[in-house]
Amino acid sequence: MPSYNRFYQKNKFNAKKTECLGILFDSKWEAERYGQLVMLQRANHIRDLKTQVRFDIVINEQKVCTYVADFTYYEINQDGSEEFIVEDAKGLETAVFRLKKKLMKIVNDLEIKISKKKIKKILAK
Repeated sequence: MPSYNRFYQKNKFNAKKTECLGILFDSKWEAERYGQLVMLQRANHIRDLKTQVRFDIVINEQKVCTYVADFTYYEINQDGSEEFIVEDAKGLETAVFRLKKKLMKIVNDLEIKISKKKIKKILAK
């Protein structure tokens, strides 16, 4: 059986690995969103941008699973207050993701912000 490099394996959701600012992302949208967040950080709208942050989901002292967020950062509000954001760049929400999203809220009291790419629809006359 031939061995395949993970980079060259076909993604089951047809996502194409894309590099942005020296970081390889799992999809074009994730890379594009990272670029947007970097610009927001440079403009001092967010701070402490991180990628691929791991959160353990532990129930009754048992590790159930791990959720890996695409991005975490602090959003700086107009009044100067800050809000911790956990964000996932999604094209498709799988059943596993929806379950982990619920567990993150229940166990870690963290909402996951989902960023989806806006698709322009062209209407034919």
